[in-house]
Amino acid sequence: MLARILEDAGKKFLAEAGLKVPESKTITAPDEITKALDELGEEVVLKALVPVGKRKKAGAIKFPSSREEAQEMISELFAMEVREFPVNKVLIEEKVAIEEEYYISITYDKKSQLPVVITSSAGGIDVEEMSREHPDKIKKYQIDPFIGLPDYKARELWAELGFSGKLLRQLGQITSRVYQVFTDYDCTTLEINPLVLTADQQILPADCVMATDDLAIFRQPELEEFVQVGSERLWRPLTELEKEIVAVNEAEPYRGTARYIELEGGEIGFMCGGGGGSLVMFDSLMRLGERPANYTEFGGNPTATKVYGLAKGIMKKPGVKGLLVCCNITNNTQVDKVAEGVVKALTELDKDPAEFPIVVRYAGVNDERGKEIFENAGIEYHGEDITMPEAAEMMVEKIRQLNSGGGSE
Repeated sequence: MLARILEDAGKKFLAEAGLKVPESKTITAPDEITKALDELGEEVVLKALVPVGKRKKAGAIKFPSSREEAQEMISELFAMEVREFPVNKVLIEEKVAIEEEYYISITYDKKSQLPVVITSSAGGIDVEEMSREHPDKIKKYQIDPFIGLPDYKARELWAELGFSGKLLRQLGQITSRVYQVFTDYDCTTLEINPLVLTADQQILPADCVMATDDLAIFRQPELEEFVQVGSERLWRPLTELEKEIVAVNEAEPYRGTARYIELEGGEIGFMCGGGGGSLVMFDSLMRLGERPANYTEFGGNPTATKVYGLAKGIMKKPGVKGLLVCCNITNNTQVDKVAEGVVKALTELDKDPAEFPIVVRYAGVNDERGKEIFENAGIEYHGEDITMPEAAEMMVEKIRQLNSGGGSE
């Protein structure tokens, strides 16, 4: 999982590590550009700060030729949505005279699960495109995390690309410092594309893509103001309910997990444990012609408090008429804690199981106690006596009875 860090913050961390970065200002409203231009001059680049790539292709990076044009363009940027993300901040950055463009990134190799540094003498284009069109201009080195990236190896990567002298020393030093930022902030990706050589022979990061491990945020307090935990789903911003459940999950980060994706429409609150089990249940509901109101995975033996927060969030979504609670049998979650959390959420939301249909199919640790808690609250409980798809069928039948005016029974 990753949490994307915006370009202005990424460059801040690079600067703190000793890299020279372009002068810039971050603004949050169009009328702030006048002061920014007074401080930076009129030769600037305007960049929408959104947690997605390919901003230039989306028209979210602009190159004004005058103060008047900059003021027009800044209003356009703040009115934009880039792949559903509204533009709330814009980076105003000095425009640099670029002589050459290079590339550097550090990420994890999926096969070895080790960091790999990639350097290229051809920057400014997509790395996949570089690999296809300029394979001779790319060098890679897999890093042993116990050894790190030796200075000589950082220089060697660029020497193999044909660099020498002062420029080679500069590029090697920059690569070492980029790796230091990568490790210091538990990054999953750190990409500078392009890394530019300016007309006055300075090397600067013209762009920066940085993402950190969601699960490491607890030991990175300095990142809290720069990232939205749970934002690994980058196709759109988190909804308010998603943010609420991220907070529930992070409140007890060491005991179980609760993940929630809000979906459009849907009448069935979907509360399922385990990745495989959740997918089976989701598919079962879809095959039966029903649309869940959300997708959820929870497990790892969460506390009753975490289950309560998740269940409450699921049922709070407008339009939810019932709740399906289900898990495969092979799990370590205490069923009694699930029962306590779900029943507390129902009670607090004043939902009567006689009118708000619920199907529970759960088995495992403390399931006898869990069954007692559920049934005392008037909730239908099943263990190993039915399959997961059969539980989905029961849920669909109850929802359809409710919609036809027949009640939940």
